[in-house]
Amino acid sequence: MDAAFEFVPYGTVLDPQPGAVALDVGMKTLPGVIDHHHPEAEPECAASLVVKYPNLVLEHIGPAAARVRIITHRLPDFDALSSGFLALKLIETRRVDAFMEQIGAYAKLADSASLPDNIDLAATPYSILRALFAGAKMPEAEINVARAAEGLKLMRFLYAKAEEGYEIVENRGLYAGIERYERAIRKVENDYFRYLDDLGRSRRLLLNLPLTDGSGRRQIDGLAVRNPTSFLLKEWARRDVREPSLGGGFSLLMTNFWDERFILGVDPGKGVNLRGLGSQLNELEAAKRQAHGRPFPLRWYEGNCAFFNYRIIDSPQDGTLLTHDEVVDRLYQFGS
Repeated sequence: MDAAFEFVPYGTVLDPQPGAVALDVGMKTLPGVIDHHHPEAEPECAASLVVKYPNLVLEHIGPAAARVRIITHRLPDFDALSSGFLALKLIETRRVDAFMEQIGAYAKLADSASLPDNIDLAATPYSILRALFAGAKMPEAEINVARAAEGLKLMRFLYAKAEEGYEIVENRGLYAGIERYERAIRKVENDYFRYLDDLGRSRRLLLNLPLTDGSGRRQIDGLAVRNPTSFLLKEWARRDVREPSLGGGFSLLMTNFWDERFILGVDPGKGVNLRGLGSQLNELEAAKRQAHGRPFPLRWYEGNCAFFNYRIIDSPQDGTLLTHDEVVDRLYQFGS
């Protein structure tokens, strides 16, 4: 299958386009556009939606298609790339097989941050792909293309190994003798020490967050980190049973990238969320922008879809005027 990738900003609203499939972006779920970030979406990631509803691809891309465009978000991640691979495989074979189902199920685990805490991070595809992407020093347009190529290469590898009967979720031996994957595994192992450095520079938080079922609140440990150097910071923090005061890992992580982008997320296994905090941050942002005479076309993302269920908050794509301390203070108020 002759395929070309196109990359658009996060949160872009798209309509179906002839000869193209939009994946992990578009804010719709219908033939030709498969996204899970909108309120009407099912609790699935883009990859698992491709597997669950192959008609969303097949009804839009006819059997005679010789070339297809895959539209996804900038800096594509595991879900974007695995859904791209699965869509292309589906167009090629016109059916979903057991090995595609394995990749879709794994992508759902990885994208929801639900990989088991006892998994060997250095031996799982999500971490290996993150390691392959880490430290790239190219213009973003080149990074996007390189990520797509590397991601498809890994997905083809995983598919072939699944066909041969190998376990793909956690299997260090799967990558033995393949230099770039062995380097990635070593990079993951070394990343733990970057996490320890980030931990030493972090602000620790003790918060009472609302239970997802609405029945009350639960106390959890959190971290606020400026400019993290660890690319698996979230994974190491959630597995850390020594440093958190409650002994169960850091269940909330707030990362600040150069005072331009903030991401807040909670561990789905803790049964808590951040519902309402995104609205408060939007109110603060709107007031500050009004005071500075700046428009507010793009809002803080609140995680208001079934897949994330208000567990994730992301600052506006055009940046934020809120400071680190303002975001932390509002988080403390929310979690008091």
